[in-house]
Amino acid sequence: MRPGWGILPAPSGGPGAAGEALRLEAVSHRFPGGDQLFQPISAVFAPGLVHAVVGPSGSGKSTLLGIVAGWIAPERGTVWRPAGLRVAWVFQNPHGVARRSALDHVVFPFLAAGRRRAEAVPPALALLRQFGLAATADRSYGDLSGGERLRLMLARAVASRPGLLLVDEPTAQLDASAAATVNRAIAQMAGAGIITLVATHDPKTSAACHQVIALRPPAPEPDGDGGPGPGLDGLGGRLGQSFRPGAGLLAAPAWMVSAVVSASRPVPEAD
Repeated sequence: MRPGWGILPAPSGGPGAAGEALRLEAVSHRFPGGDQLFQPISAVFAPGLVHAVVGPSGSGKSTLLGIVAGWIAPERGTVWRPAGLRVAWVFQNPHGVARRSALDHVVFPFLAAGRRRAEAVPPALALLRQFGLAATADRSYGDLSGGERLRLMLARAVASRPGLLLVDEPTAQLDASAAATVNRAIAQMAGAGIITLVATHDPKTSAACHQVIALRPPAPEPDGDGGPGPGLDGLGGRLGQSFRPGAGLLAAPAWMVSAVVSASRPVPEAD
């Protein structure tokens, strides 16, 4: 069997199943007493693609991820999201259990889903191979490099089978060599029917994604009629689509499955 998404099929059946897009309409935000962070954004985030959110530090990238996840209510605009969407995160500084092996970290989501360890080990090992971590399976988390730890958290996130993967600045704390390995891992994560968003200011990371949203600073207040533009850049004109309300306003917060991830180009299917 070749490493591929055939190992972990996309979620199917019930609310929030694969194929449902997440939509933003004219979304922006300001915190109490602060200024507007970015110009309003309208976008459609499709399953199976990796979407990059880019901008300098302080531009609101992490805030936008929080809005998408349901942790922050936007000050402007509307979010439509599949019902029952499971959310996973990978943060800038991932945390693991120092004395536990890399394999243990990826096995755990399978155990939490009700599998026995004997059943969980084969797919966990397959994910480690997929992310270039086969040689680290028996090494403790505390002995892994920064790039290895980040890739391990990506693998663990995929094992949890979320509908939405969010990755916040995955290469911000890494040197050039480690960042390159993480970007290659991100480029392997699309195609599983998962909605993936990666916040980054690294052009090499955004290049590993399929679509890019650039956060723009708020425009000055006009003297006459009019307002700020959409603040949306897309690759191939595939972003910034307009849409009519119809999926229902997001009400319930997301369930965070585990600290987690990001993602990106199609990989070969398993035999």
